[in-house]
Amino acid sequence: MAFEEQVIIVKKKGGHAGGHNGGAWKVAYADFVTAMMALFIVLWLMNSSKPVQEAVGGYFRDPNGSGQKRGTQFGGAGDGGAQTKEDMFKLKEDLAKALGKMAGFDRMQKLIELKVTPEGLQIEMMEDPSGTFFENGSAEATPLLQSLLKVLSPLAGKLPNPISIEGHTDSKPYASAKTYGNWELSADRANAARRLMESYGVKPNQIVEVRGYADRKLRKPQQPDDASNRRITVIIRYMVETDPQKGVIKDGVLVPLKEADAAPAPAAQKSSKTP
Repeated sequence: MAFEEQVIIVKKKGGHAGGHNGGAWKVAYADFVTAMMALFIVLWLMNSSKPVQEAVGGYFRDPNGSGQKRGTQFGGAGDGGAQTKEDMFKLKEDLAKALGKMAGFDRMQKLIELKVTPEGLQIEMMEDPSGTFFENGSAEATPLLQSLLKVLSPLAGKLPNPISIEGHTDSKPYASAKTYGNWELSADRANAARRLMESYGVKPNQIVEVRGYADRKLRKPQQPDDASNRRITVIIRYMVETDPQKGVIKDGVLVPLKEADAAPAPAAQKSSKTP
């Protein structure tokens, strides 16, 4: 009996790279989410203030350098630095807390004054008769001033705000006034403070002014020889913002451009003639 040959047919199913359990869709979804996140960041930056845009741009240009210094650790100041009087008062509180933790701060507490002015946050370091921050008649900084600026400079350097430094003296004539006087001494002391602050964390381009006033701006005009007239003043200035949609910051107050540019109307003169 002849056996019929049996034909065996093998069917193979086509593969689909894992089917619905594969990971290809996850890659596509991740790309989509990343693109959406980038879109929202761009939209946010377009509606942010110029200081915020500069801070973010600085980080991406140099993540390990200037980008880190553009930000601020002060909650009240925000990413755009100290812009308003409220920001300056918050900055004043934060600096006062940091200075209060210094060793030996009790000794110099009465010689340091933090005050919010139309220019910004003013930090005055006044001398006593024995010479606290500088050697008497010299621009050589004492260890006490160096310790103080070591605390102040890193905090100020984390802000984008510009800084001015002023030097002042009392009215006592300098010993060798023919070649070196109070004008030179006040300017040299301000410059000495600048060099220390830059070495301790303030960015060189952050200091915009160094002024030497000699005895022209006495703290106590009625006591021109008082030791407190000899002082160094550090001013953390307001950020000047000129955003057409917002305005200009003047004395810590945001003023619309139309109001800032408008000249005051001349007062009407009353006629002295009687009808």
